[in-house]
Amino acid sequence: MATQLGFDLPVRAALGREDFFVSPANAMAVALLEGWQGWPGRKLLLIGPSGAGKTHLAHVWAGQSGARILHSTDLARPDLPQAEIPTLAQTPVVVEDIDQIAGHEGAEKALFHLHNLVIAEGHSLLLTSACAPQHLGLSLPDLQSRVQGCQSASLGAPDDRLLGAVLMKLFADRQLVPTPDTLPYLVRWMTRSFDSARQIVAEMDAQALAQGRPLNRALAREVLARHVQPDMLDNPPT
Repeated sequence: MATQLGFDLPVRAALGREDFFVSPANAMAVALLEGWQGWPGRKLLLIGPSGAGKTHLAHVWAGQSGARILHSTDLARPDLPQAEIPTLAQTPVVVEDIDQIAGHEGAEKALFHLHNLVIAEGHSLLLTSACAPQHLGLSLPDLQSRVQGCQSASLGAPDDRLLGAVLMKLFADRQLVPTPDTLPYLVRWMTRSFDSARQIVAEMDAQALAQGRPLNRALAREVLARHVQPDMLDNPPT
């Protein structure tokens, strides 16, 4: 029976292409990233909820293209010199979570200039966001039009196979091995979202560590009881 170790280990996310599970929920996005040299206008917007795999795919693409990876909030730094933007534009670039700078004038202007220079230099640009362009709420019209001009790829809600693979990866990132019946049980009963998967694995890890318990179905049931949907209360996980 698998048990948690008696000390906390760091979480190291595996971000290689071989660690990304392809399913119908993300196959189109993966195909577009693998065919990146044919992007219209040399740019792509990758859309998906938190935990859907945007960062993972961004790292995979950066490994293929030699891109630099920035978080959008890096562009909001007050000490970011305008002279740094041309330097960043000398290679392909990933800018993650552009929805997080909506309404930040300085960051939006920096992204607008970075976008234009990357394309002008003949490189490719990958943007990621939790929402579609029309819902970004960008205050700079020129940037809004540039983003709306991007081809987009969406990461859908997880199906059973993808949710199971995500759970397996989340446990593996924490160097944990649950019992064989734990993953199917979680997939059957949990809320079908990536955020829920991340929260459940983190809670099981913490509870197993604190109590010296195995990562099994019994522990999963206790954790799920705190996450179960109201309409399932009459038929709780067993």
